[in-house]
Amino acid sequence: MDYNRRDFLKTTIAASAATAGARHASAQAPALFPGFQARDIQTSGATIHTLAGGSGPPLLLIHGYPQTHVEWHKIAPRLAERFSVVMTDLRGYGDSSKPPDGDNHANYSKRAMALDQVEVMRALGHERFAVVGHDRGARVAWRLAVEHPQRVTRAAVLDIVPLPYSSVTREFATQYFHWFFLIQPAPFPETLIGNNAEFYLRSRFFRPTGGTNAITEQALAEYLRCFRKPETIHATCEDYRAGATIDLEHSSADGDRKVTSPLLVLWGDRGTVGRLYDVMSIWRQHAVDVRGRALPAGHFLPEEVPDETLEALVPFLSG
Repeated sequence: MDYNRRDFLKTTIAASAATAGARHASAQAPALFPGFQARDIQTSGATIHTLAGGSGPPLLLIHGYPQTHVEWHKIAPRLAERFSVVMTDLRGYGDSSKPPDGDNHANYSKRAMALDQVEVMRALGHERFAVVGHDRGARVAWRLAVEHPQRVTRAAVLDIVPLPYSSVTREFATQYFHWFFLIQPAPFPETLIGNNAEFYLRSRFFRPTGGTNAITEQALAEYLRCFRKPETIHATCEDYRAGATIDLEHSSADGDRKVTSPLLVLWGDRGTVGRLYDVMSIWRQHAVDVRGRALPAGHFLPEEVPDETLEALVPFLSG
């Protein structure tokens, strides 16, 4: 069958419309987050699924790939004892909307995703806030802290280094093969992933560098509910396509701009990032006030080592 990019996009747009009602029907705080309230918030570029709970200084949590806000289920309720916690599904992920790609994948740039977060927090009455991001969410947090410094009181990034494309090694390419797979033109990666979305999803979590016993079946079921939709698979590929194109342009345009808010960097000592990079040395080139350390984990810190993650985050966020 001649199934080209235009055909694929028509299919995903139709699927998105068909599942819009299901998205809103599922927009209820799950049992994983007792006391949190769910709502969908319209930003200038997307509809962002949001959970909020707790009291105290505002704190935004941003998940990674291929997850949703459920990534924070082991630590968010405890953070809510000290903070007004807000969790979002990034545009393209979870129960948030899936905008069209835009020119050069612009609608999935970290700039666009960061603006979503600013507008969500403003809608909830938070003009300034702390932010914690993991994986893709950490890249959004980084862009948010650089482009909206007046909004960010403190920022924490989990298990990333800036601009890893500039220092690719054989081991990095092996462990992070999906970076190069997902950026291929549609519908190639979408078709292969969609053939068995559950097998692919499990392959991202259950690997030697961490996560084997960390992802609960309840969380995995929620990730799969969202990820198996064709429009989600496409949108998350667009996230990576943006990362290899327009995001690099935005980073190159930063010049001497650095993160000026206090920055905490955490990474897993068994993960690829911790094994391949001098993490703190790299981040000191991109932030003014940075501190950090490795945790005894692979990549999925909030789910693998929630106690240790909290132990590192709470004193920093409370400072």
